[in-house]
Amino acid sequence: MPGENLTRDEARERAALLSVDGYEVSLDLRSAVGEHSGGEPRAFRSVTTVRFRCAEPGASSFADLIAPAVTAVSLNGRDLDPGQVFDGSRILLEDLAAENELVVDAQCAYSRTGEGMHRFVDPEDGEVYLYTQYEPADSRRVFAGFEQPDLKAPYRFEVRAPEGWTVWSNGAGELADGVWRFAETKPISTYITCVVAGPYHYVTDSYERVLGDGTRLEIPLGAMCRKGLAPHFDADDVFLVTKQGLDFFHDHFDYPYPFGKYDQAFVPEYNLGAMENPGMVTFREEFIFRGKVTRASYEGRANVILHEMAHMWFGDLVTMEWWDDLWLKESFADFMGAFSLVGATRFTDGWITFANRRKAWAYRADQLPSTHPITADIRDLQDAKLNFDGITYAKGASVLKQLVAYVGQDAFLEGARRYFKRHAYGNTRLGDLLSVLEETSGRDMAAWSRAWLQTAGVNSLTPQVLLREDGRIDELAIVQEAAESHPELRPHRVAVGLYRRTEDAGGPPALERYARAETDVEGARTVVAELAGAEAPDLVLVNDDDLTYCKTRFDETSLAALRRDLGHMTDPLARALCWSALWNMTRDALLPAREFIGLVVKFAGRETDIGVLQMLHAWAESAAVHYTAAERRAEAGRELCQVASIQMYSPDAGSEHQLAWARFFARVADVPAAFELLTSLLDGTVTLPGLEVDQELRWAFLEPLAAHGVADEKRLDAELARDDTASGKRHHVRCLAARPSAAVKAQCWAQVVESDALSNALVEATISGFAQASQRELLAPYAEKYFAAIERVWTERSIQIGMDVVRGLFPSFQDSRATLDATDAWLTSHEDAAPALRRLVLESRDDLARALRGQACDAAAADR
Repeated sequence: MPGENLTRDEARERAALLSVDGYEVSLDLRSAVGEHSGGEPRAFRSVTTVRFRCAEPGASSFADLIAPAVTAVSLNGRDLDPGQVFDGSRILLEDLAAENELVVDAQCAYSRTGEGMHRFVDPEDGEVYLYTQYEPADSRRVFAGFEQPDLKAPYRFEVRAPEGWTVWSNGAGELADGVWRFAETKPISTYITCVVAGPYHYVTDSYERVLGDGTRLEIPLGAMCRKGLAPHFDADDVFLVTKQGLDFFHDHFDYPYPFGKYDQAFVPEYNLGAMENPGMVTFREEFIFRGKVTRASYEGRANVILHEMAHMWFGDLVTMEWWDDLWLKESFADFMGAFSLVGATRFTDGWITFANRRKAWAYRADQLPSTHPITADIRDLQDAKLNFDGITYAKGASVLKQLVAYVGQDAFLEGARRYFKRHAYGNTRLGDLLSVLEETSGRDMAAWSRAWLQTAGVNSLTPQVLLREDGRIDELAIVQEAAESHPELRPHRVAVGLYRRTEDAGGPPALERYARAETDVEGARTVVAELAGAEAPDLVLVNDDDLTYCKTRFDETSLAALRRDLGHMTDPLARALCWSALWNMTRDALLPAREFIGLVVKFAGRETDIGVLQMLHAWAESAAVHYTAAERRAEAGRELCQVASIQMYSPDAGSEHQLAWARFFARVADVPAAFELLTSLLDGTVTLPGLEVDQELRWAFLEPLAAHGVADEKRLDAELARDDTASGKRHHVRCLAARPSAAVKAQCWAQVVESDALSNALVEATISGFAQASQRELLAPYAEKYFAAIERVWTERSIQIGMDVVRGLFPSFQDSRATLDATDAWLTSHEDAAPALRRLVLESRDDLARALRGQACDAAAADR
């Protein structure tokens, strides 16, 4: 892995020296099918011709390529010895001319890790499917080139494929004389080129609109998946959201979609959610739902579709110069995904999901020791890979949401329009965006940028209420605090909401807002003068309407109101914000886990927003597993199991809420009665009105049965025979790994840590099954093994697999001071380990330390 790295300094030096005029890439993928023998990896032929200029004739540089073998290299007609110029990841280019042509003929390896040209064999029918995934720097596993975002160029691809296959790329393609040839692209970066090939099920549609100048824009639309998923593929809904998004972005961006066609491929064993390859967007195939899912799943898919579409402008048309400014595309796409979701689709409550789910990701990431400014310091490609995180995405999007409130929506969108037109097909830095926003808003963006983009950490805002003798507010102030490690106090535009309990005769109580004021929070304490004289509130919500990015805190009066009436809060966004604040307090050891769980048990059954409910389930499970004192853990699990079993029998039969509670019941089941009910639901001897136990739900029920020794290998094999598909195989592997057996755990460890035979998806499934909260004692021996193995794994495996292993196998269930000490000992003795590896271990250490503080808080609550 280290030999494949590229530093920012190297990239800057190369960009100053070279400019690229174009690529011609010829791939022969016919080797993807048929028998393969021998110890060498299965490979395909890749022939690349690159035309480029050099600002200093006579200088030297290098091209990037990761391949098992290079057959031939020629530079300006001069044959070079591959053994002399190729070191496994770079091709040395000496004595460059002013204008150059490089031709590289290589044997490139098919991937099983989701990086480069991934090859997947469908166990259901034996069909082979290929797709590429490159970000940040894996196009060099498929063709030779200059692997950095600011050396853009147009591309022409041609592909030979097995008979009967279809091939797609960024441009429109045609098959002639056995070769697929694709139209030349616009100038784009290496990491967003793409090839998809195989016997995919393909559906087409089209989009049309009349532009402002009277011309007609026509965009061919396509959507594809494996043949085995075709019966489940709701392409009509994918196309509906796609057209709604294209309408929205054309209405707001005033720059026509620039990349011709718009294909969307749902592909197997995908490491990411999706990738914004222009004209050829790729998604993880789990977005095709094999069973019944909740509205939140459809909303999540729509958000990702729109996120990737926003990238066509933010990221593809205009691209960051280096990964320091990754936020220039990801923060914008994350914000625009939610913005367009609410503005263009049926998911008009998308900001609730954003506040509850996306921001939770950001808050966690921003409190890790690895937190960083939104504009990060990215030294190399390993840094870049790890910075696709909650800061770059969700915090950045949250800050942009605040920016819209700060400069105004019209000024913000006009700035975006100027940004596209000024930098089309080019590369930018932070200053390029700030300059257009200053033009359109008239505001000085430098101070805002320093506070929000160039510093790390999250502030907390707490209300202070002083009352007059008549019971009205004398003074309401907001106290702003910051962590010692990141002491920056920031300007916040907030809405402060005052809520009180109301009761109608014969009806349930309600917690409703009766006053609201917007204000700018500056410094450590800000008085909200507008609310002086208002009636005394039961609850003060200091970030009402979710205008800023902060941790919301409560005074004691407000906490008492939430303990009594959280489930009666009528506004769904305000309710979601309160739940999020309470969860942050639990993670910060300010609220005992038992109290958070108690609130979930008391009020979650009243939650109307399905996305919020599913988030509450995840938080409650985490509270029980990680933040509850060890001596009370079993009791907490029983409480959650009991409330889930009650809610499954809800009179709202067949609802998505019933389905969510059924899935939660399976996750928290840990007593014989629960296992008996799950078994009966699987066998059909017990039925719940409205609950269809489809194949996906069957696997969800089987995993806890396997983890507790109720379902053995024979039972799991029988389920695989029933669902002998790629999805079934992954579920089967996870359930097998979950079994409570020392021999099973040893086998899983060997398969993941000592061997690279498993694909990325099966590595993920094995790790997921291996790490069971109910098996702490069984997993204890692997803590020492983990620290002995991770540096070797990081060195020998791809960065994606390395990340999966280091994160997934950290001994988080060995939640004791001894594990914390072992982690510190490894960090102390491995100060020279790869910074990216150390970062992952530091993050896991921080999660463990946070869990121990939470457990201490919960234990102390028992003594009060």
